[in-house]
Amino acid sequence: MADDGDTVTTGALLDEAVVAVRELILAGEHYRLATALHMGITVNEAQAVSYLFARGPMGQGELAAAMSFTTSSTTALVDRLEKRGIAERRADPTDRRRATIALSETGTQELTEVRSWMSNAFTGLDDTELGEAGELLRRLAANLRSFTDEVLEKEPKRERPRRRL
Repeated sequence: MADDGDTVTTGALLDEAVVAVRELILAGEHYRLATALHMGITVNEAQAVSYLFARGPMGQGELAAAMSFTTSSTTALVDRLEKRGIAERRADPTDRRRATIALSETGTQELTEVRSWMSNAFTGLDDTELGEAGELLRRLAANLRSFTDEVLEKEPKRERPRRRL
């Protein structure tokens, strides 16, 4: 059945695609575990490192919101990453009361090594397939993020779940 923008496509092809996305998410979680073990950090710390690598320096509150952590849990997490030399707090150049969290040079180097592992997901694809895969993955991520944001926004009676470490 075609998608007219208001209805969700159903059928065997959609079911297969949903299973494939779930497997991709599970593979990503497995990758995060391998990354955490290699870097000597926890999975939650590896998630924070991923946000910092993908989105660049951010305030501690922004990082907490992105990870659905409490601010106190995020403070402890950032303290551990700083102690390990992976991240650092930097004074915000536009607001001296605010600090941003960024990957340190050491953290960037360590993550660059494990980031290269991800390229193995594209083994056997030619340049055309790589371009198509990149575009499709961006669209899938945007669609899934948009939908889950809408779900979270429709929950006014309940506070968004916050994770504690």
